[in-house]
Amino acid sequence: MIVERAYAHVAAHDEDEWPWSVPCVRQLMGEGLRFTAPVTFLVGENGSGKSTLVEALAEGFGLDSWGGSHDWRYATQRGKSVLGERVRFDAAPRGRRMLGSRAARKGFFLRAETALDALDREGFAPDSVSHGEGFLAAFRGKFLQPGLYVMDEPEAALSFSSCLELLGHLDQLTKRGGQVVCATHSPLLTALPGADIVEVGEHGLRRVEWRDLALVDHWRRYLADPGSYLRHVLE
Repeated sequence: MIVERAYAHVAAHDEDEWPWSVPCVRQLMGEGLRFTAPVTFLVGENGSGKSTLVEALAEGFGLDSWGGSHDWRYATQRGKSVLGERVRFDAAPRGRRMLGSRAARKGFFLRAETALDALDREGFAPDSVSHGEGFLAAFRGKFLQPGLYVMDEPEAALSFSSCLELLGHLDQLTKRGGQVVCATHSPLLTALPGADIVEVGEHGLRRVEWRDLALVDHWRRYLADPGSYLRHVLE
């Protein structure tokens, strides 16, 4: 493990304003988020705050908020978010060394919006491969060393078989000492054995077993009977 707990302290804020009004952010400030497994999945509806949370975690670890690794930055002048600049970590011994020295820090923040830039940095022409292949190129080329790897909905550009390949990469990465925090809507990814699943919503943050996830239940029922859902959205 690299980090064991993330938390944020804010001296003065208005709880009615974003992002402090988001339930998962309030819980991060009040209780923090503990990491109990090498892979943590954050799941929840759009607008639940999971992307806000993973971006802040990446920023708190020193990774570029627009995506990138420990050894390069995107061509952006964006500063840290108001939440990201306040995130702190309780770290495991190896994580303390990384947080104490930028030279020792290892990791990567992968955002769906910047996959082509990541691919270009890997030495490929952006138009030479598909969007999904670009994602996989980043996994193969950058998800290698022990460190903290943060992802925001990596399944967005991946097929079913590519998602399975990603799981294989994550398994090998954690066996080499890496730690992963991933926001996702994918029932396939969240089925990774041994992963910790945290559901994000109006309740804040809570741990859930894969079989009890709402997204798993919805996909299971939709695949069994698409019409039971479609009749509510199609005229």
